Parts: sequence; structure tokens; C-alpha cells
Amino acid sequence: MSLSGKERRILAEIEQALELEDPELARRVAAINKIESDGDFPRAYGDRLRRWVLAHVWMIFTAGALVIVLLLLAVLTT
Repeated sequence: MSLSGKERRILAEIEQALELEDPELARRVAAINKIESDGDFPRAYGDRLRRWVLAHVWMIFTAGALVIVLLLLAVLTT
């Protein structure tokens, strides 16, 4: 079922208000709509996430090892 002209106009007004009020959210919604329409995942986000994980992988493993050591110490001292 398609939208009436009035409903399309109201949605366009909401979209314009969103773009003015929160441009970052509007950009993200547009990216999600693009992904859903043609299945194209934005490479920039995937690349940025991959670089962040690679840069912080040592910190992630260090935190995990610290948690394990603290749990072992807690078990051994009780």
C-alpha cells in the first residue's frame, strides 16, 4: 500500500527537521537506508573499526590476562 500525498509531505517535513536538528543522525539513517536498499556496506566504517581493533588488541589481551590472574589469586588466597 503506497502513501498518500499528505503522508509523503509529512514524512519529508520530518526528514528535513531531522537533518537540521541532528545532521549526524540523519547521515547514519541515510547510510542504513542505503545498506538496506542495495546491500553496500560502507568500507570507511569497516576500515576504521579494523584499524581501531588492531591498534588496541594488545590492550584487550592485557586486560583479559589481568582478569585471569586476579581470579586465580582470589581462588588461591581463599
